[in-house]
Amino acid sequence: MVVSKVFIDTFGCTFNQADSQIMAGNLVENDFEIVNSIDDADVAIINTCYVKQPTENKVTNRIQKLKDQFPELKVIVSGCMVEIDPKKLNKIAPDTSWIGPHQLNKTTNVVKATLNGEISRECGFSKDTKVGIPKIRFDELIHIIQICEGCLGACSYCCTRFARGTLNSYSISEIKKEAKGALLDGCVEIQLTAQDTAAFGKDTNEKLSNLIKEVSGLVNDPEINNDFRIRVGMMHPNNIGDDLDSLIEAFKHPNVYKFIHIPIQSGSDSVLVDMRRGHTVKEYIKIVNRFKNEIPNLTIATDIIVGYPTEKEEDFKKTAEILRELKPGLIHLSKYRHREGAPSSVLDEIPHEVMKKRSKYLTDIKSEITEYENKELVGSIQKVLVVEKGSKGGFIAKTDSYVPVVIEDVEIGKFVDVKIYEATSTYLKGVKL
Repeated sequence: MVVSKVFIDTFGCTFNQADSQIMAGNLVENDFEIVNSIDDADVAIINTCYVKQPTENKVTNRIQKLKDQFPELKVIVSGCMVEIDPKKLNKIAPDTSWIGPHQLNKTTNVVKATLNGEISRECGFSKDTKVGIPKIRFDELIHIIQICEGCLGACSYCCTRFARGTLNSYSISEIKKEAKGALLDGCVEIQLTAQDTAAFGKDTNEKLSNLIKEVSGLVNDPEINNDFRIRVGMMHPNNIGDDLDSLIEAFKHPNVYKFIHIPIQSGSDSVLVDMRRGHTVKEYIKIVNRFKNEIPNLTIATDIIVGYPTEKEEDFKKTAEILRELKPGLIHLSKYRHREGAPSSVLDEIPHEVMKKRSKYLTDIKSEITEYENKELVGSIQKVLVVEKGSKGGFIAKTDSYVPVVIEDVEIGKFVDVKIYEATSTYLKGVKL
């Protein structure tokens, strides 16, 4: 029997990576082979991200380039673009099959039809679970679990919610079962991911804090004989409030990375109202300070949108002040761009030169903060988990605060003690003790 080979090219977030692993699992169960090179493939699935304009450009360029360079290759498009912008997708690739992000269980059907010369398009929403189903792990030591899909938000700049839909949480018992299976397979890191992990359970009367406690408690399971860490994905501040105390206690568990990703997007209350974020700057600061006071070694990650259409100079200055006050250890900056279907897209964008200037100003602040925070760790002894090989040599490990450390002569998947001897704005350098 001739086995068809499939290459999956993934853009975007951790959740999208997990979607690709589900598609791979569906295909392998049906006797397809997943390959690591486009040159070896009969079919290529482009799993798209559409959250930002630069990513959209990369995705559309990739689709067009593949069709031009590999005319015999069968190309299938999956991911958020399928639901958000089918009109553009149909324009750049009119003869291409599609797999919507809620139709992953039909991946094999779409691939088979495409190989037979048909155009197969599986789109639309469903409440099918993404937990406890076959997946092909692309990193044998890190396991991603999607704890819920969709969100409760109405952010004016966002188009992702049009692809992911309303909140659909999966059960704690099933998530814990999948996590245990991954740990028994030798995984050392469990990543709990969602569009908004803080929204988890608000449709099922379960809580994120309880989920974290249940998964971290697996360290006491007699069948689990390897240490591990849990990374919790992005939390919208608007959904944390009623679970704040329990969440802080959950994050104190030694097996949970002391790392929280809480986007603020702007330091101006008036802009936050225009963005439809549903929280104030004061409410955000209260949450972050509670976490920092209870967990001193915590790394805070946040997101900032530079140049929202209603952002005035005084609004921008407030954002800069908030960053200097909170000193997040990780800051994701994005220049505002209109997104397909997003309510803010009817507004006039601010001049490009103004946006570029503001972005540069915040980038400088970001570098100052992160370099200062990292230099504070020079000379310290850190227990780190080695997670991958470095692209420029050595190995990449993560501290308990999820700060990357470059080290030599270690084994992937192991915990080691290192002494930090150098710091940059993005990573540390350490030597194994």
